[in-house]
Amino acid sequence: MKYYIDLGKKLFPLNRSITGKGTFKTLKILNKENKLIKLKKIKCGTKSFDWKIPSEWQLREAYIKDNKGKKIVDFKNNNLHLVGYSQKIKKKITLIELLKKLHSLPNNDRAIPYHTNYYRKDWGFCVSEISKKKIISKYNENDLFLVNINSKFNKKGNMNYAEAYIPGKSKEEILISSYICHPSMANNELSGPLLSLALINFFYKKKNKKSLRFVFVPETIGAISYISKNLKKLKKNVIGGFVLSCVGDSNNYSYIETKYGNSVSDIAVKKAFKNLKIRYKNYTFLARGSDERQYNSSGVDIPIGTLMRSKFGAYKEYHTSLDNFKLVTSKGLTGSFKVAIETINNMFNYKDNKVKKKKILIKKNKIISKIKCEPFLEKRLLYPKYGMANVIGINYSELKNETKKKILAKQILDFMQYSDGKNDLKSISKFIKLPFSQTKKLFNLLKKLKMIRIKN
Repeated sequence: MKYYIDLGKKLFPLNRSITGKGTFKTLKILNKENKLIKLKKIKCGTKSFDWKIPSEWQLREAYIKDNKGKKIVDFKNNNLHLVGYSQKIKKKITLIELLKKLHSLPNNDRAIPYHTNYYRKDWGFCVSEISKKKIISKYNENDLFLVNINSKFNKKGNMNYAEAYIPGKSKEEILISSYICHPSMANNELSGPLLSLALINFFYKKKNKKSLRFVFVPETIGAISYISKNLKKLKKNVIGGFVLSCVGDSNNYSYIETKYGNSVSDIAVKKAFKNLKIRYKNYTFLARGSDERQYNSSGVDIPIGTLMRSKFGAYKEYHTSLDNFKLVTSKGLTGSFKVAIETINNMFNYKDNKVKKKKILIKKNKIISKIKCEPFLEKRLLYPKYGMANVIGINYSELKNETKKKILAKQILDFMQYSDGKNDLKSISKFIKLPFSQTKKLFNLLKKLKMIRIKN
């Protein structure tokens, strides 16, 4: 796996986002590694279910200068210094104003955090807590700083992605998905595409029992757009598969189940761990956080789990500058490669596994989402400013702060996932682990917003 680690180090400095040159360059390099990986694009502004692809973000430079003209923060030194999708600004501001736009991690003081701003007009910078404290101690409150972000948004641009198809003896497909939109992060970003490339190189000359499809997409909007464009084909052929995320470290393995936890994908992954005598941590679908959210969603219903070593969000380097190639190693990636090979082989032979699906009782008053894939909560003012919290089960009577907004957003998304026409309100309450009274409040809210309907 050293070859793939070296390739990852080459890809690491590229400024990837959901659109832009860094993502395109990354895909071109992957295409050079194996010509089966075909580059594709979708125009910005294209509607994909409840979402719309944003304008292409183009960035030339971004920095902060002090009153003596010295650059104290510079995007050129680290991609993570700039909040993704920051808008153009050239302005002098005071230290007090600057600190409102300077993000750090008090509990991880050497790390530069990763923040994005895809769907709102705003800007910001990210620094380590140590750097932030130095700025505070060195300058006075009224000292002026020049903030310069030279960026623009191209409405006529594209969102790039890639796809590789390996035909097998059967048209039934195993789908393997990874994402290519995080800059300068090794485990949370590059480990998935690197492992996908290794799997393509392993399987593409073999006579496989089933077909294999690999997709490299920007997370969330990329997966949603890909599904929107290919839903009929995917539903017809894909029997299951998995998202590859955070597969490059040397920590214990983990797995996020598909929505009901009883699919061919779940059985194949768990059998692989058993055959390889590997202990792992199993998570239910409520702990989801990557593109398994979209593939399993109501109206799509493709059973895709997520294979990981350290779970995203559960290791200290996650979404920071410390997620680098000291964390991701050849040994770590090799172990994940073996698990993935074993899992795919199990899926090739899934009929021999005698899969027994749990019977889902047909109930009256079934609830159905009007939206395929996750709803775009931001346009309904229901999404927190800087991402989601993986928490459930707390009252949300008044949204007084971002924490409560995160909780409500998570509960709404949980509810929508199980509004797939198979469940009534009582069943959904059990699946999302919320009291019935609270689930009913969610139901009333979503009905008012015209996001769900009832089928008697």
